[in-house]
Amino acid sequence: MIIEPVLCARQLVKRFGGIVALDRADFDLAPGQIVAVVGETGSGRTALLQSLAGALAPEAGEIKLDGHPLVFHDPAEAWAVGIEMAQQRPALVPGLSFAENLFLGREVRRAGMLGQIGRMLDRRHMRDMAIATAESLGIAGTIDIDQPVERLSRVERRLLSLARAAAFASRVVIADEPTEGLDAAGTSRVLDVILEVRARGLSIVLAAQNLPHVFELVDRIHIQRLGRRLCVVDPAYATPSDVAAMISGTAGPRPDMLVPMHRAAAPA
Repeated sequence: MIIEPVLCARQLVKRFGGIVALDRADFDLAPGQIVAVVGETGSGRTALLQSLAGALAPEAGEIKLDGHPLVFHDPAEAWAVGIEMAQQRPALVPGLSFAENLFLGREVRRAGMLGQIGRMLDRRHMRDMAIATAESLGIAGTIDIDQPVERLSRVERRLLSLARAAAFASRVVIADEPTEGLDAAGTSRVLDVILEVRARGLSIVLAAQNLPHVFELVDRIHIQRLGRRLCVVDPAYATPSDVAAMISGTAGPRPDMLVPMHRAAAPA
């Protein structure tokens, strides 16, 4: 079954001096999908993710959300249309709590004059919202939301980054290497939360280098090579070794692995 993508990019171009990061790059994400974006260093994978998240402005090409063309000048414009990014190394304030960091840059002020003139924050509301978000993602019992971030583990900080993206996204979450550097237990916790994020009705773009982990939960694998999309692979018909060979350029895709290139196939 072929359906229109919720988020797509066509012919994106981005240069950094003499280096071409994106060379007419394409991308598709169907509603409810988890799409892994994989590629070697220098493949343009990071530039693609940043372009989709509004953190990087391509010099040419087009990004569409639900079929509507978008032009992003900064991440706030992507936030406004429901696209959030969970950074690999999230910008957190160590002395603030999980709840306070969840609303960092989007603090809720009190109603009335106290909020408008006194600029007083509605800390109770933000804490309640943080609890609700943690509960919906299944992490409420494992993280103290009142604890300063500096006391949280690396896994807990990654979960906070995902929770912050999920709390504010209405269409798409982009997760940049959320399991990088984590042990097996930490990776399992993060992957469980990613599945919970999808259960909230969000579509997910997942950047990952650990291919076995990717195969556990994604619907499609977008292989980025030399600044553009090489192909999109169905993980049901490929192996991590197949994908690793395509990433490195030592082998190409077999026809049975491929899904349509210009529209996004529905999740299995």
